[in-house]
Amino acid sequence: MIKDKRINKIEEYIIEHKSVSLDELMNVFKVSKNTIRRDVRKLVENGHFKKVYGGVAVNDDKRAKLLESFHDRQVRNKKEKEMIGKAAANYVKDGDIIFIDSGTTTIEMIEFINKKQVTVITNNLDFIVRALPFENLNVITAGGILERKTNSFGSLKYMDIINAYNINKAFMASTGVSLSNGVTNASPIESELKATIVNRSSEVFLLVDHDKFDKYGLMTYSKLDKMDYLVTDMMPSEVYQNYAEKNGIQIVIAEK
Repeated sequence: MIKDKRINKIEEYIIEHKSVSLDELMNVFKVSKNTIRRDVRKLVENGHFKKVYGGVAVNDDKRAKLLESFHDRQVRNKKEKEMIGKAAANYVKDGDIIFIDSGTTTIEMIEFINKKQVTVITNNLDFIVRALPFENLNVITAGGILERKTNSFGSLKYMDIINAYNINKAFMASTGVSLSNGVTNASPIESELKATIVNRSSEVFLLVDHDKFDKYGLMTYSKLDKMDYLVTDMMPSEVYQNYAEKNGIQIVIAEK
């Protein structure tokens, strides 16, 4: 297993189990104790985890900081998020079956699709509430566990509703995007749902403002090369441009 991919998997495993021993990680990932020690050291240095006797555990204080409240995230780069939401909404056509992810950028799309005849599957609580006046929006909730920090629903086991629908376009949000860690998320509750949506959708749009590049959250829910469109407010660095061209990702720059 490639090192970066293994570290991501270790990260997910620790988050799922809260605290694990080095011996357990060594057995699960089939590597030497020296390798596990190096991988764990890197995770600890990033500040997401802490060493405990014989193992490693989630750093709850750090995790709380990473998972900011919906309001705190909503007010940051508000204008840029509106621009991105408008640009993404241009790709929504009457008759589409779309997924709108939780997030302070994806919620901005409602202002630009509320006159279209669209079926919207979503875990975004704020989108559901704001869609109530618009009878032309057929809203299907993903259900699951309520995550109050993100005003959204997530589910770790039950994906029957999602698997029953053929989603034309998914509009996804992210805590951070990087070439090494891919598309990431701060909430473990939502990550499996997000991964399932990416795999179920014909086209995937990633909506992120410029502050999200070269950053990452606790969990990776998708490789960046699974995105079909990258919708942002300014052109990313040449490294991302080259990656997008190589992997057939269309970069869409929102207009002011």
